[in-house]
Amino acid sequence: MVSFSLKGKIALVTGASYGIGFAMATALAEAGAKIVFNDIAPALVEKGLEAYREKGVEATGYVCDVTDEEQVNALVATIEKEIGVVDILVNNAGIIKRIPMHEMSAADFRQVIDVDLNAPFIVAKAVIPSMIKKGGGKIINICSMMSELGRETVSAYAAAKGGLKMLTRNIASEYGEYNIQCNGIGPGYIATPQTAPLREAGHPFNSFIIAKTPAARWGTPEDLQGPAIFLASSASDFVNGHVLYVDGGILAYIGKQP
Repeated sequence: MVSFSLKGKIALVTGASYGIGFAMATALAEAGAKIVFNDIAPALVEKGLEAYREKGVEATGYVCDVTDEEQVNALVATIEKEIGVVDILVNNAGIIKRIPMHEMSAADFRQVIDVDLNAPFIVAKAVIPSMIKKGGGKIINICSMMSELGRETVSAYAAAKGGLKMLTRNIASEYGEYNIQCNGIGPGYIATPQTAPLREAGHPFNSFIIAKTPAARWGTPEDLQGPAIFLASSASDFVNGHVLYVDGGILAYIGKQP
């Protein structure tokens, strides 16, 4: 029988104090997983812990900069000592800088690449050895439609997310024999507090997204919960190197004729 249960599993979700990371982590908890998360600042970790408590979710939070390999190695060692081996890693932490490419500094470009591509490499690298020893594990990288498409002002983000798609495939290729499945989730345009100004009635971007989406709406953080549980559970044991786009059909749609 297919099982979506995560009972007894330990899930590390990076940057999951709020937003889609928080939504996915709470879903993994409801499926039975023990939740561990990090954020870059103590205040964000405290904010996350309070939010999990309000949801009735038992979670453990740590301060860690996922772009710092020494900090990440120390974090994983602490988790293994205090809680146990990470069974599920969700590389969720990410940033975006919306700057026209010809105006973007190399430093800004490198920062986006560092957080959105180098960090998933660093954290996956840290958890894989213990996953191998334990006999398997699940790695979920949060990709993007920008893993497939380009758009104005997001050159660094698109480069990072395109690279993350290929890192996902390579982890699957390299560690599939150890019963480690590495897949991605590619969210579409999601309704979050950060996108609230773009979703106001009459805003041209809001009209653009609704017209380009067969579902005719923005996604919600909750739309990502089922896919996260699927890719974290034994139901997806023969799914590897795949990016599951949760975009309401945007990537499949050419758009309506004007």
